[in-house]
Amino acid sequence: MGRTAARSATVLTVAAAMVSLGAAAPSHPKPLLKTPAKSPVAVGHGGAVASVDPDASAAGIDVLKRGGNAVDAAIATAAALGVTEPYSAGIGGGGFFVHYDARSRTVHTIDGRETAPRSAGPGLFQEKGQPIPFAEGQTSGLGVGTPGTPATWESALDSWGSKPLGELLKPAERLARDGFTVDATFRSQTEANRDRFADFPASAELFLPRGKLPVVGSVFKNPDLARTYKEIGREGTQALYRGDIATDIVRTVRKPPVGEGVTRKVRPGDLTARDLRTYDTIRRAPTKISYRGLDVYGMGPSSSGGTSVGEALNILERTDLADASKTQYLHRFIEASRIAFADRGRWVGDPAFENVPVKELLSQRFADSRGCLIKDNAVLTSPLAPGDPRRPAACSNKGKTAPTTFEGENTTHLTTADKWGNVVAYTLTIESTGGSGITVPDRGFLLNNELTDFSFAPANPAVHDPNLPGPSKRPRSSISPTIVLDEGRPVLALGSPGGATIITTVLQTLTGRLDRGLPLVEAIAAPRASQRNQTTTELEPGLWDSSLRAKLEKIGHRFRLNAEIGAATGIERLPDGRWLAAAEKVRRGGGSAMVVRPSGNP
Repeated sequence: MGRTAARSATVLTVAAAMVSLGAAAPSHPKPLLKTPAKSPVAVGHGGAVASVDPDASAAGIDVLKRGGNAVDAAIATAAALGVTEPYSAGIGGGGFFVHYDARSRTVHTIDGRETAPRSAGPGLFQEKGQPIPFAEGQTSGLGVGTPGTPATWESALDSWGSKPLGELLKPAERLARDGFTVDATFRSQTEANRDRFADFPASAELFLPRGKLPVVGSVFKNPDLARTYKEIGREGTQALYRGDIATDIVRTVRKPPVGEGVTRKVRPGDLTARDLRTYDTIRRAPTKISYRGLDVYGMGPSSSGGTSVGEALNILERTDLADASKTQYLHRFIEASRIAFADRGRWVGDPAFENVPVKELLSQRFADSRGCLIKDNAVLTSPLAPGDPRRPAACSNKGKTAPTTFEGENTTHLTTADKWGNVVAYTLTIESTGGSGITVPDRGFLLNNELTDFSFAPANPAVHDPNLPGPSKRPRSSISPTIVLDEGRPVLALGSPGGATIITTVLQTLTGRLDRGLPLVEAIAAPRASQRNQTTTELEPGLWDSSLRAKLEKIGHRFRLNAEIGAATGIERLPDGRWLAAAEKVRRGGGSAMVVRPSGNP
């Protein structure tokens, strides 16, 4: 092992020894159902699951206990999240799946991103040459892409799974039929969508029965979704892409079922049965960089996560972040993020439509040509012009800028591992909190509004925008499921929701763990900053209220407050062979980390 790899391994070993299992779980009203205990960290043998929800994590753990592998557990967990986290994920959406195969010691990825209808063109979200209001794309059939989640499950199981889909859907089917305990996050997210849900009878009936918000501590049931899961389990995922479910999806998108007297302008979409019938996932090569002697794998385009996290890490490679002060660390982290976002805005889109220079974006040569822009006593101007990875010019800051376009911030991430050493990092989404707001009648799931991740119009008309809509095109994503290996063996796996903030959350968590020596659960819990090539950097309250803000402002940084950024989960392989699962302590009410056989302290 090289000196940098040995140092990173030492950091991980020492920091792992610091983890405490004594963190108090957030208090909740006494539930009407027996909900699994929630803890942000767990350690032991036999495999692990980390998600935002204890019912979902328990579904994955149950699969592992019955001999399933990490892929099986990931799908069972994801299906359960479609019940308990329906505003973040579900079979009406899509996602990106990263898998480490312990037998071959290789990493593979599945692009399960939603696609635009075959009829879509660059003006999909324009009217008379001008972009329509974002709200009219968000709450509409126009923003709905062909769902990719069920096809992702099928692709993953065909390649690496060991259990039939029908068996893996059973825990989620029971959860939907029998119900789960409503928590404060579910209620608040319902309240945030109250006006939208009320305009669609199927959404109102499911989420606002008798016009009322769900009560914290009560039981929420979704019998329609239970029946839908049962049908998919019996007939396979083609039930959603070719059968009656497909017919219901197309009808709902093309003629959104709004209530009587609704004044909201709800635009129809042009999704067809052919769009559903011809949808397929894509097995893509993962992105890969070397960082401190470790191999960091991520998701390639159509996601910008792997290229952006990778480029930023390459930039930070030249700085000793372990010995840097907190101010120096955050300054460098913010500036590396700014640069990576400037470059992703110009170069990253669906590779079926755009020539994305992935290899060049991830080259150390390009990172060095961009990293030399960073000064310790000054802040780069935003929006920053992109560099050219094909022809890197040292410290060049010329050219036209491509500002970051808006992305919805609600998604969910899960991480699993099994007793054989296989690992999955899987991020799935329906885009905005509540997706399109439209529930497919009698089916129990919300449709996505992922097409709003496209640029409604070029961010800068003078610069080529690789993220304009097109026929069957995948909108650019920031989803960043990441797996870190040391000489072919897993060290960490992690990811987060949060729209474009996913990239900065994963980057900050990685550097917090690998460089700053924080235990994984503390690296996840640390207050976050997010710079996305904008004039101001977002700060969570823990940084906004700290003395670090004033110190960074003296250098020239400008900030705005964001109450909550992301909701990460991760898994780490400890030096003694045990798995450590970690999730949020507070964000979204705290996450759920579980292992098959708990065993002592780290």
